[in-house]
Amino acid sequence: MEPGAKPDEGGAEEEPERRPEGPPEKMLARREELTPMLSQYLDLCERHPDAIVLFQVGDFYEAFCEAAETVARVCEVTLTQREDSTGTYPMAGIPIDNAASYLQSLLDADFRVAVADQVEDAEEASGLVDRAVTNVVTPGTVVDDDLLDRASATYLGAVVDAESGRDADDARALATLDVSTGECQVTSGPAARIRDELERLAPAELLVAPDADVAPEALGFETMVTDHESATFDLVAAEETLAGYLAEPTAVLDSSAERRAVGALLSYAEYTQGGDGALSYVSRVRRYDLRRSLRLDATAMRSLELFDSRHPGRGETLLDTVDRTACAPGRRKLEAWLRRPLVDRERIERRHDAVGELLDRPLVRETLSEHLAQVYDLERLAARVARERANARDLRSLGATLAVVPDVVEALGDVDSAALRDLRDSLDELADVRELIDRAIVTDPPQEITEGGVVRDGFDDELDAVRETEREGREWVSSLEKKERERTGIDSLEVGYNQVHGYYIEVTNPNLDRVPEDYTRRQTLKNAERFYTPELKRREDEILSASDRADSLEYELFCDVRASVAEETDRIQSLADALARLDVLTSFAAVAAGNRYVRPEMGADTLRIEEGRHPVVERTQEEFVPNGIDFADGSVAVVTGPNMSGKSTYMRQVALVCLLAQAGSFVPASAAELPVLDSVFTRVGASDDIAGGQSTFMREMAELTEILHDATEDSLVLLDEVGRGTSTADGLAIARATTEFLHDEVGAATLFATHYHDLTDLAESLPNAFNLHFTVRKAGDDSDHPDDDSSATKPARGSDVTFLHRVAEGPSSSSYGIEVATLAGVPDRVVERAHEYLRASSENEPSTASPTPGDRPSTTAARSEDQPAAEDRGDTLAAYVEGLDESAEERRENGAGNPDDDAESLSDAERAALEELREVDVARTTPLEALNTLEALQRELDE
Repeated sequence: MEPGAKPDEGGAEEEPERRPEGPPEKMLARREELTPMLSQYLDLCERHPDAIVLFQVGDFYEAFCEAAETVARVCEVTLTQREDSTGTYPMAGIPIDNAASYLQSLLDADFRVAVADQVEDAEEASGLVDRAVTNVVTPGTVVDDDLLDRASATYLGAVVDAESGRDADDARALATLDVSTGECQVTSGPAARIRDELERLAPAELLVAPDADVAPEALGFETMVTDHESATFDLVAAEETLAGYLAEPTAVLDSSAERRAVGALLSYAEYTQGGDGALSYVSRVRRYDLRRSLRLDATAMRSLELFDSRHPGRGETLLDTVDRTACAPGRRKLEAWLRRPLVDRERIERRHDAVGELLDRPLVRETLSEHLAQVYDLERLAARVARERANARDLRSLGATLAVVPDVVEALGDVDSAALRDLRDSLDELADVRELIDRAIVTDPPQEITEGGVVRDGFDDELDAVRETEREGREWVSSLEKKERERTGIDSLEVGYNQVHGYYIEVTNPNLDRVPEDYTRRQTLKNAERFYTPELKRREDEILSASDRADSLEYELFCDVRASVAEETDRIQSLADALARLDVLTSFAAVAAGNRYVRPEMGADTLRIEEGRHPVVERTQEEFVPNGIDFADGSVAVVTGPNMSGKSTYMRQVALVCLLAQAGSFVPASAAELPVLDSVFTRVGASDDIAGGQSTFMREMAELTEILHDATEDSLVLLDEVGRGTSTADGLAIARATTEFLHDEVGAATLFATHYHDLTDLAESLPNAFNLHFTVRKAGDDSDHPDDDSSATKPARGSDVTFLHRVAEGPSSSSYGIEVATLAGVPDRVVERAHEYLRASSENEPSTASPTPGDRPSTTAARSEDQPAAEDRGDTLAAYVEGLDESAEERRENGAGNPDDDAESLSDAERAALEELREVDVARTTPLEALNTLEALQRELDE
């Protein structure tokens, strides 16, 4: 894969757009004849062959030749030409003042951009102005606020495989860096877990070591894959890089793979940010253990809609629902906590203690929210200060945030929970930094830091003296006009200033005969003459000299102040982290107060939720029907009921309640007793991957395989309609075998939603299985509905069924497919005909006995020390399927009979239509498909 290429998304045959490779060929061909400026541009292109070089020329960034054509096309700017003695070259430019939007367009088109700035003052340059690449902009290394998402981290990642022969538990290392904040983390683990972590963090750009067996196109997210210098992944080179960040790299990173990953990552980031020392704010490299957080793969995050809605523009996500944070670091911390929920009960309960106290003390909670709303983005401010990119306004924002900290500490003065006390004690007010900024920088400084007006009076004696000289000179000039009018008697005489000629005394033509002898002509106008006097010239030199000196001195002083603040980067980052954590806990408490969340009891042996609610769906519906779950008497729940009744929402809400609890939040329920899960797996819906050679059913089976291999007795498994993508016999066999396998061999808490009603007899044959169903109410039948059905799905025209969205024990009596078709608006004639077919099918359906416990392959009813290892579970599952197929064959041989044999009164055409109808998969048939099928059947019968 070429550097900068994104994984193949499938289905497209067009050649991907290629970026310019290497320097412009036209310039290379005439190198010796190039002008100095174009020669300088060519040199920079040769140093950055994998990027488009944008070259500062005045107020624009220019590109030439092939790069210019690309910039013009992608950024939609005019392609012009530059002519000189060597020829004509295509040229395209973007304005420096509005560069961010154009850079974003180039990044979106999968290009890297090397920004070459003028690094010396054009007025002071002798000849060609020196230029250098100050920043290589790539998707994973952006630092410009206009290119960053304020609320989310942007990660650069690096993947390295461990040396052959190492323990499989540490087979691969993953390092990530948020260049905008300096957050650097690394972990290692089995390849499958690292893939999950990659998909969980979704780095915008990924470095892959030459020896790493990673297929970017197989990842579940879009990323730019970068071919960085392979030498940077060498252990010796990586450790040399690490030495600039860690005093003892081996003490923090005991794995050579982790050191190689972090070393290569930092080396590449240094290259993009301008070289050695550009990442001085990366003061900490944190190693974390994947086993200390809840496992959530990309499939689970998508199914549960944690961060991305399946209906963009229409639906909210879990993050949106629980986000009441007040500052940007808090918002990013909340997302991090949801991406990596805890598995340590003590740490979870520490967070719950803090949330509970803030919930019980609304005045403290609201006071904290008000103060935190005044907090600027400390993490990114600290990084800009350290990179010497911060201006005076950035320092004032930093100072304003530090001014809030004493108020936050005061608000936490008498808190009781351990987490809040620890946060209070860790809030460093940085009084010295705040005092320096207040003393040095004016309250409302200008945007530019080189044009004066930045540093306060009284901060520096030399600056005060220079300013006094300038001030005295200007006062003298301002009084000169009155004095000269009195001296000359010329009432129209004026004293002025312009950039070209400096200070002058202007006299109109009718009064020229009254001009004193000490006036010297400076400029002639149409109706007047301009003069100066020796004293005015002397004062002008003093003023301009003092002004230039003041601006220069102010810039030097500002840089000194900024450097002093940069020395405290580590303290600022620690403060930012503490404020972010406090913001998330306050947000959790605000959500609990506003949405009636309760504290869950953690560490229970069972999973029990009373009147649980889906946190996202309940916000979009006026009335939401709560439902509970109790795994006290079983580990597998078979959930049946009609489509639209809420099975999928119910299963997801169970997972979201558990996830929120382990992130530290209270949960949407009236009460909850929860185990500490180690992972959540989902198999809910599937799409095909034709380019990857996988059908919908193949994708479904691949996801199922991963669950059956990796789930443990501490996992939560959600399965929805497993086996529906193949024939009824095969699908039912797979579904039954899967359920038995999860029950007998895995022991995970499992919710299995299905339309295979044959599976409901598992509650009789499996000791730890039970049935749940979603209730409906038929016209004239009051036996199966709750007292309050205000949020039920009301019956549509012609339908006698109302879906109540209420869970009850036992199996459902029907899938109500035709009723759903009625609700969808299928024509009456089609519905009536479907009822006729259904009645005919029911009358002729033979009784099909389900396997008894003796029919199943011999398995252990409960997990034991001898249960098969994860890698052997596939064979066990195959045995289940084989056993079920054999049982079905035996039943057929023993005379289960053909349903059509009992329908002698039916014609051949009617039997064929009935058989075709039996093959219709109602759960996966759209209303339009049902209409077409039924009309086709009716046409066949009429003929």
